[in-house]
Amino acid sequence: MGSSGFSWKLKDHPKLPKGKTIAMVVLDGWGEAKANQYNCIHVAETPTMDSLKNGAPEKWRLVKAHGKAVGLPTDDDMGNSEVGHNALGAGRIYAQGAKLVDSALETGKIYDGEGFKYIKESFETGTLHLIGLLSDGGVHSRLDQVQLLLKGASERGAKRIRVHILTDGRDVLDGSSVGFVETLENDLAKLREKGIDAQVASGGGRMYVTMDRYENDWDVVKRGWDAQVLGEAPYKFKNPVEAVKKLREIPNTSDQYLPPFVIVDDNGKAVGPIVDGDAVVTFNFRADRMVMIAKSLEYEDFNTFDRVRVPKIRYAGMLQYDGELKLPSHYLVSPPEMERTSGEYLVHNGVRTFACSETVKFGHVTFFWNGNRSGYFNPEMEKYVEIPSDSGITFNVKPNMKALEIAEKARDAILSGKFDQVRVNLPNSDMVGHTGDIEATVVACKAADEAVKMILDAIEQVGGIYVVTADHGNAEDMVKRDKKGEPQLDKNGKIQILTSHTLEPVPIAIGGPGLAPGVRFRKDVPNGGLANVAATVMNLHGFEAPSDYETTLIEVGDN
Repeated sequence: MGSSGFSWKLKDHPKLPKGKTIAMVVLDGWGEAKANQYNCIHVAETPTMDSLKNGAPEKWRLVKAHGKAVGLPTDDDMGNSEVGHNALGAGRIYAQGAKLVDSALETGKIYDGEGFKYIKESFETGTLHLIGLLSDGGVHSRLDQVQLLLKGASERGAKRIRVHILTDGRDVLDGSSVGFVETLENDLAKLREKGIDAQVASGGGRMYVTMDRYENDWDVVKRGWDAQVLGEAPYKFKNPVEAVKKLREIPNTSDQYLPPFVIVDDNGKAVGPIVDGDAVVTFNFRADRMVMIAKSLEYEDFNTFDRVRVPKIRYAGMLQYDGELKLPSHYLVSPPEMERTSGEYLVHNGVRTFACSETVKFGHVTFFWNGNRSGYFNPEMEKYVEIPSDSGITFNVKPNMKALEIAEKARDAILSGKFDQVRVNLPNSDMVGHTGDIEATVVACKAADEAVKMILDAIEQVGGIYVVTADHGNAEDMVKRDKKGEPQLDKNGKIQILTSHTLEPVPIAIGGPGLAPGVRFRKDVPNGGLANVAATVMNLHGFEAPSDYETTLIEVGDN
């Protein structure tokens, strides 16, 4: 029995056998949208996925992967890989990042928590620094939350505030950064009228400054450290709006890739380096692109780059970004408690599990799948394999990424007979889709499709079952659209490329020689989402899902 009186033992499914090898394939950023030239999945050669879609209608359907279906505040919120994999693994819908922060700000609970009390100790004599993505994209952060935090902190004693901004252009339109900085400047001016010394101290583009992830390129974090902590950057300006406008004029520069800058006073001195006694808050709620900066701010024995000067600060994240590393140790909003995830149940019921992806999505098939928890549930039952991602290049340069290597590892794991579930994430359509390079994204989709084929061929050989799905949309629509759904043009008449995720549903397909006769998708779960997949997979392993899981998508009819 578990500590709260429940049993880990799952009931056997009355009609589905145990012991079949299941391949659980997640195509990252692979949504379903109308066929047109901006739908890279449609344009690409994807015979394997096409055959799943057109093969057996009762074994292919769409599920929701955004908004309320994955615990986000509204159905205008695009899904992302973290909440998508949380839902796929946990089998239930948890209030996520933005929603947790909204609630904490709305109720004022954020100001009563240990994290805020901790940073507040610096308000009397130090500066409060806020570092994060300035955007209303709602994927990593939201401008309105920053505005509320500025207001709340200033009302609770913060006398000196510095904001270190990261411009977006990935989850929102390129060029929109100027408007966000103007809005922020307006708010800071109002605080200054009230006698609070509040200003922007530094900035840079999210993909070039601070927001790297999975230790892909520490230089990105170092550029941020130099500007934010040391007050040093190649560009100096007196005004942040002017900074962003001017830097955007550099050829081939976009919001995502703005070089780092610092704001200086009339004497050319940086207005806001982080020093001893200051408080620092990273205000992004999404974890993946905050872990590296959190390590550099928190770890005493950090040596990945030369920090030059390490101020004694009080640092808190908006949320805790890694529950296993307990990083950071102080945070303003507590995470959703995701217990009893499907992975843990299955391991307790004898399902031997293999999980694999390349670096950029490895955490998704492990950490996020397991409810924001690192490590194994049972090392004797599980094996996790990370294939190093290409570093130092943008993903459109090598759009095949590591799809082939991931598929080979999955194939070998299936054929070995050592595992009951082989789980992979194929990142291509998402990571290359984010670059906005349509031709490269078409290549990426083809590579992912070829990887799926290799995995399904192995399942065929061992008489197993496959489940192929995705975590959110991206590559299926690469253009911004107006209210009528027509492609949007910029002032020069050029198509506006979409680099963000979408609100589109994603496919799920089941099959393989091990699938029991008569198994088909139910017709009575029309609004099924990613959280319904866990119960479905448990069924295919021969078990009934726990009663509080979102309902299964399958039934066993008379063959």
